[in-house]
Amino acid sequence: MENYLKNIIKASNIALNEKQVEQFYRYYELLIEWNKKINLTAITECKEVAEKHFIDSLSIDRIINMPNIKKVIDVGTGAGFPGIPLKIAYPHLKITLLDSLNKRIKFLYKVISELGLEDIEAIHGRAEDVARKEEYREKYDICVSRAVANLSTLSEYCLPFVKVGGSFISYKTEKADEEIEKARNAVFMLGGRVEKIEKFQLSGTDIGRMLVKIKKEKKTEKKYPRKAGVPAKEPL
Repeated sequence: MENYLKNIIKASNIALNEKQVEQFYRYYELLIEWNKKINLTAITECKEVAEKHFIDSLSIDRIINMPNIKKVIDVGTGAGFPGIPLKIAYPHLKITLLDSLNKRIKFLYKVISELGLEDIEAIHGRAEDVARKEEYREKYDICVSRAVANLSTLSEYCLPFVKVGGSFISYKTEKADEEIEKARNAVFMLGGRVEKIEKFQLSGTDIGRMLVKIKKEKKTEKKYPRKAGVPAKEPL
C-alpha cells in the first residue's frame, strides 16, 4: 500500500513525505477495521481505496490552489472523504468534518487521534441545522463535498458555509453535465455562480470524474438552507 500510494501520488503531481504516506496507510487500516463494525465504504481492496478515495479526494488541486486555502468544511464527509486526505496532504488547513451519523463521527475522531492530526474537528449534525449557527455560517474559504445528492440540493447545503469570495467544490461523476445545468438557477439564488468545471480521469484508471467549482459572489439569504429534509425533497 505504501509503495503503491507513493507511485500513484507521484503520478498525480502531489508531493507527500514519508510521514504523510504512513498516515494514509494507517487511515486505510482503520477504515478496514471499523468497516467491519459500521458501514463506512463498499470499497475495501487496498488499490481501490487508494485510487477511488484517497487520490480522488486529492484531485481538488486540479481546480483550486490548496496552499492558498486556510479554512475548509467537508459536508456529508462519511468516512472522512475528502476532508481527511486533504488534511494529511495539506497540514496547514483548518478543517471541519460534518456528518449526520454519530457512529461515523466516533470513527473520524479515532482517525484524527491515531494520525496525530491537529486543527481538525468532526461535528455531528445536519447541514441544514449547522449552517444556521453563527460560528459556522459563511466562515469557510471553501466547502467540499463528495456526498451523493443532486447539485441543487448540495448547493443549498454547502453555499451557506462559504464566505463571500470563497468557493464550493463538488466532486461529481463524469456524467453530471445535465445536473449542473439544472442547478445553475439554484446556485444563483444561493449567492453563487458556476465558475469552472474540470473533467479528468483518475490517475492510472479509466474512471471519469468531474470537479465543479462554484464561486460565492454574495451572501446567502437567511432563509437558506430551508429546514431539515426540504432541500432533498424539493430542490430549488
